[in-house]
Amino acid sequence: MAALMLEIRIEEKVFPTQGGRKRRAIFRDFALDVPLGQVCVLAGPSGVGKSTLLSIVSGIDRGFGGTISGRALPVGMMFQTPRLLPWLTALRNIELAIPGRQHEAPRWLAAVGLEDHGEDHPQRLSGGMARRVALARALAVEPALLLLDEPFASLDETTAEAMRLLLGGIFAKRRPTTLLVTHDLAHASALADRVVVLEGSPAGITRDVAIARSHGSAPPRAGQGGSVG
Repeated sequence: MAALMLEIRIEEKVFPTQGGRKRRAIFRDFALDVPLGQVCVLAGPSGVGKSTLLSIVSGIDRGFGGTISGRALPVGMMFQTPRLLPWLTALRNIELAIPGRQHEAPRWLAAVGLEDHGEDHPQRLSGGMARRVALARALAVEPALLLLDEPFASLDETTAEAMRLLLGGIFAKRRPTTLLVTHDLAHASALADRVVVLEGSPAGITRDVAIARSHGSAPPRAGQGGSVG
């Protein structure tokens, strides 16, 4: 029987401090359950462990005590930095992620508004353009589990709105289980089923808020709930 819940249990995740003599616990006795198909936004101060949590859930970071159950495959991940292969063009970076479906790569590049930049290498792209290629790569795998780290960073307001609408359509149609890290709660809350706030050291959940909002709805205007405090 297929799992109905992504279950995150982290007994301990530590990083060495400067000099390596001590270890700092990022997570200890941490638990988070995410129902399949839910869009869960992770918010909180920089350095609290949000990106680390995505790496653990993805399976990339295995240096922790605990278990991740119900991880649906395939997994699409957009890192905090684009992590594009510099010797490949934008189009080839996407093609590499979808073996057997390379013909679909131009469609995903067009979906993020970069159809005219397929032959450009990453060093010729702006920071925001590179992030959009990284987003297209994550979406192209048609993930059952989607992990997005600051998908709206380095984007102007018009482009960020276009990416929000793209994600809203995908969430409504495909319903991937999604963990989305962001500081831009104005856009993210328009996509979210839930906002989880992480704070402290080790990090813990200080707020867990259900969002009654349909995917693809307009983000709140300034002063209308753009933050969770």
